[in-house]
Amino acid sequence: MEQVGLAAATADVSLWSLFMQAGLVVKLVMLGLIAASVWTWAIVIDKYLAYGRARRQFEKFEQVFWSGQSLEELYRTLSERNNTGLAAIFVAAMREWKKSFERGARSPIGLQMRIDRAMDVTLARESEFLSARLGSLATIGSAGPFIGLFGTVVGIMTSFQAIAGSKSTNLAVVAPGIAEALLATAIGLVAAIPAVIAYNKFTADAGKLSGRMEGFADEFSAILSRQIDEKLQPRQAAQ
Repeated sequence: MEQVGLAAATADVSLWSLFMQAGLVVKLVMLGLIAASVWTWAIVIDKYLAYGRARRQFEKFEQVFWSGQSLEELYRTLSERNNTGLAAIFVAAMREWKKSFERGARSPIGLQMRIDRAMDVTLARESEFLSARLGSLATIGSAGPFIGLFGTVVGIMTSFQAIAGSKSTNLAVVAPGIAEALLATAIGLVAAIPAVIAYNKFTADAGKLSGRMEGFADEFSAILSRQIDEKLQPRQAAQ
């Protein structure tokens, strides 16, 4: 009989049984944390693929850019595409370059400022795209344990109410409610720990990619500055 009772008790404290026996508030907490965990892993997979794709695009563009190909030819090739990253910065700068010369730009300082502004705007947009949804990871990582703790508190309160109602401190009366409470905490940690790790990693990766774009923008700005001097100085001398 003792073995049968032990088996029944074991079945009663299985994860599914604990979830089904939990109160409405604890169930909502658990479901919310499970949904947060699924959302965390969706972001992790999306960012892992997106950052890997961005690195490959950066490397491919840099190989073409530094191969000695004409900037005009490269611009004509890329201007018809939906560009991201380094290619988007390059196209934005070249578009402003061509518009300014078509309108008869005369001030090298003004032209350089407009080109730098165009690259800065594109750089900010691309950096924002890289860091999109990382805030969700930070929120889940910081709030997940506390939400789980809230479920724990509610579960323990339910256990105390069961003790008061049954007027018994028998472990069979106390254990289910405490187990439910601890399950809520465990789910909160399961959601929060990967979110924190992923946030730290992807924030560092986004920073490296943004730094790479900033470095290219500075190098390309210097290249265009030299070409601006070469094109505008003869025009100013003729005047």
